[in-house]
Amino acid sequence: MADITVEVWDDAFLVRVDEGSSESTHTVTISDEDYERLGSGYSSKEAFLEACFEFLLEREPKESILSSFDVAVISRYFPEFEDEIRR
Repeated sequence: MADITVEVWDDAFLVRVDEGSSESTHTVTISDEDYERLGSGYSSKEAFLEACFEFLLEREPKESILSSFDVAVISRYFPEFEDEIRR
């Protein structure tokens, strides 16, 4: 299982995914509007982004996740994202 770490980094978040001997890093942005719409059930943007990465890692290896993206693009690749992340 992957260890996911989320930290505030400038105007974005730096997400590290550590799986044993390999690690990937991702720069992720999220608008306040998207957080309110999709992540209001989470305690913080960091907790929401961790859940987003858990969602992504259930569907693809960390190496396939874009190195830099906005949360809004996830539903372009995975149409079920918005419904599932709100649960």
